[in-house]
Amino acid sequence: MSTKKPTSKKSPRLPGTEGRQLVFGFPKGSLQDATAKLFERAGYKVSISSRSYFPSIDDAEIKLMLIRAQEIPRYLDIGLLDAGLTGLDWIHEQNAKLEHLAPLQYSKVSSNTVRWVLCVPNDSPVKSVKDLQGKRIATELVGVTKKYLKKHGVKAEVEFSWGATEVKTPHLVDAIVELTETGSSLRANNLRIVDTVQESVTQFVMNKDAAADPWKRKKADRILMLLQGALRAQELVGIKMNLQYKDLEKISKILPGMRRPTISPLTEEGWIAMEVIAKESDVKDVLPRLKEAGAEGIIEYPLNKVIE
Repeated sequence: MSTKKPTSKKSPRLPGTEGRQLVFGFPKGSLQDATAKLFERAGYKVSISSRSYFPSIDDAEIKLMLIRAQEIPRYLDIGLLDAGLTGLDWIHEQNAKLEHLAPLQYSKVSSNTVRWVLCVPNDSPVKSVKDLQGKRIATELVGVTKKYLKKHGVKAEVEFSWGATEVKTPHLVDAIVELTETGSSLRANNLRIVDTVQESVTQFVMNKDAAADPWKRKKADRILMLLQGALRAQELVGIKMNLQYKDLEKISKILPGMRRPTISPLTEEGWIAMEVIAKESDVKDVLPRLKEAGAEGIIEYPLNKVIE
């Protein structure tokens, strides 16, 4: 009888990932363009070819793989990916046990949180989830929907929808659970929201073993820092101006939300230069007031990243 101890089974690895590389799940589909733009603002050059599922990136320590966000949690869970971006909804749908590094508030349309909502036609008698007892519901988010119904004590048939979910009610199903960001598509299809089933935001997540690897975790943390910096800078701009020192207090009161402005003396006695960061939405109100308060040579400029 052999006394040899069985070796632990390692998860398979993707070809071409030898050496120090972080295998990163890059969401394909609705988030693809927004994610590519986010990486570019973070300082990475990403090139996506329609004929390849491996986008190129100007960092030899990162290997990108283009995968649907719905599948990324599963491949992270079994160790085929080290890190990736996917929605909290799909993490819950796949019951994936992952290391959550941080949420990243961005989507294909805006920075709003997206919602999976229970919907019925405007003229439906359904007023609450309780009214769907014994009815049929179509959705792509089957597992989460079943848990939602169970939580509310409702037994209903939940079927997987392959697409065009909005047009299935009332002819094929009694209700749907569909993803919405603005609600415009639901309104266009004469649908009414009954309840929110799941809110979701994009998550930066890792495989737990990869997160325990010091090098991979450090690499992931650096990527995350740059992505967060790019997101933070989206709504901000820099403002430079010259002013007389005697006007500093007056001008500072116009900028109550600014922290730690950079101030430096100019060659002309009594004059200083000030540089601050402001919300872009405030600039149209702030710039005229700065000019009226005595500021000169005012310059507004865009920001790529803001690291805190």
